[in-house]
Amino acid sequence: MAATSAGLGSMIQNVNKVKHISCFSSSMMSNGIRRRRISTCIRLYQSQLKTKKKSVSVPQRMVGVVGLEIHAQINSLSKLFSASEVRFLAPPNSLVSFFDASLPGTLPVLNKRCVEAAVMTALALNCSINRKSLFDRKHYFYADMPAGYQITQQRLPIAVDGKLTYSYLGGPKRNQMLTKNVNIKQIQLEQDSGKSLHDEPHNQTLIDLNRAGVGLMEIVMEPEMSCGEEAAAAVRELQLILQTLGTCRGNMSEGQLRVDANVSVHMPGEPLGIRTEVKNINSARFLARAIDYEIQRQTDLLEQGGTVQNETRAFDQKTSTTVPMRDKEDFQDYRFMPEPNLPPLRVYDSASVPAGLDSSQLVLVDQLQAGLPELPSVRRERLVRTYSILPEHSFTLVNDDELLDYFESVMKSTKAAPSKVIGWVMKELVGSLNQQNLEISQSPVSPHALAELLDLLEAGHISSSAAKHVFTELWKSPGKSAEQIVQEQDLGLLSDPVQLRSVCQRVVDTHPEQVRAIKQGNQKVLNKLMGEVQKETKGRANPVQLRAILQEMVSV
Repeated sequence: MAATSAGLGSMIQNVNKVKHISCFSSSMMSNGIRRRRISTCIRLYQSQLKTKKKSVSVPQRMVGVVGLEIHAQINSLSKLFSASEVRFLAPPNSLVSFFDASLPGTLPVLNKRCVEAAVMTALALNCSINRKSLFDRKHYFYADMPAGYQITQQRLPIAVDGKLTYSYLGGPKRNQMLTKNVNIKQIQLEQDSGKSLHDEPHNQTLIDLNRAGVGLMEIVMEPEMSCGEEAAAAVRELQLILQTLGTCRGNMSEGQLRVDANVSVHMPGEPLGIRTEVKNINSARFLARAIDYEIQRQTDLLEQGGTVQNETRAFDQKTSTTVPMRDKEDFQDYRFMPEPNLPPLRVYDSASVPAGLDSSQLVLVDQLQAGLPELPSVRRERLVRTYSILPEHSFTLVNDDELLDYFESVMKSTKAAPSKVIGWVMKELVGSLNQQNLEISQSPVSPHALAELLDLLEAGHISSSAAKHVFTELWKSPGKSAEQIVQEQDLGLLSDPVQLRSVCQRVVDTHPEQVRAIKQGNQKVLNKLMGEVQKETKGRANPVQLRAILQEMVSV
């Protein structure tokens, strides 16, 4: 036993030596080669231990930790503290009030719609609503912030302690639906800044204040995610919730949803590492890339003996890398102070409205709770429960309201099973739409037309191959019905036994080698003969009758 232990210890030392040499020598090589060498050493190590029938843990790798700060632009007609209109692509500086430009003597007037949007979002995310919240001034200078401070909620935000549940495809083959939760620290109301447009050829910066003062909800998620895929899934779920509520349009390309990712790495069981912040990511796909790159960058840096800097970085979409913007080594003193021109923000329940206050002017939490629409997670559960479809299909349907309406319209008009309907909608309909870059509302095949086609297939009047042909014809001729196309092109299922036997006999006579193979026991060849018959009948042969007739003929 002692000899075995000594041998095992020697083996581990040797393997560690090899791994150490690989790590050291790979500092002059590409990261891809480096990782390949380490994984090769680990595989060799594991195979040796397997031979010895011993179990020794593989050296741990660093893990990533991700937290998100999401700025969601509130879907409202006017800004958070002024009556200026909110509109995308308006001429520069055309939507700016005196308050937005910070002219002396102007005062903020809180937009009730923005408060309601924040409360609705908080309720949908299972947050606790603070019946009393406060506004603060956050002081810092940007050229596109005329006042030199931002009105936000630092000390006491409108909502805290929420939870977001999200799902994504994972597992070894990326075919398992994984569901996780991330805690939400807080939701706060704040105003947006303007926009700086850098004109490098002329060495100047132009300022557009149209966005200055637009209402934002800052949603802060705890650092509980581990990779870019998880973060992207969480953002997509949040985006869908906001769009369902109508509190934010969620168009990331227009800046209506902007994400800052805080990323760090550490060894499991040890304290969290130094984090970097990747700012203003405007796509869930780019968010996943930025986070995964940053986790790998920090891991490589630490393994090579370097130090991660507490800094702000930007994501370069062209190279799929993060690049430094500015460091955060010095403490940034925002000199927070209570906003003197805004009283505490109070929200109520209907039963707790103080006497003398007009309830129509107040934000009533219970009424907003009662008016919440069906949330995406509830809708997905309903679809799976009602139609017995796969969870991944429910995600696809809920992600597109028009597609969901189409599916449910077909279900109301057809006798076909939901599994068949979802297959046709996902494969034939969506596939054809994608090929021609069309929206669901532009589909030439209406839900009623698809339902009629599926009923013909379900009743056994046409074969599956003929049904696909009819779908193609419906796409080309939207004015025709499925039954009309079947009659015009004589696509009805061929069930006459005499006619079928005649075609089958002709195929058997012209394919003696296949018949010989079947008689010798290769039953798979029978499918080839069936295919030949279907060619001659243009897919009209009844497959059940066809198989029975062919089996009888080749068994003689």
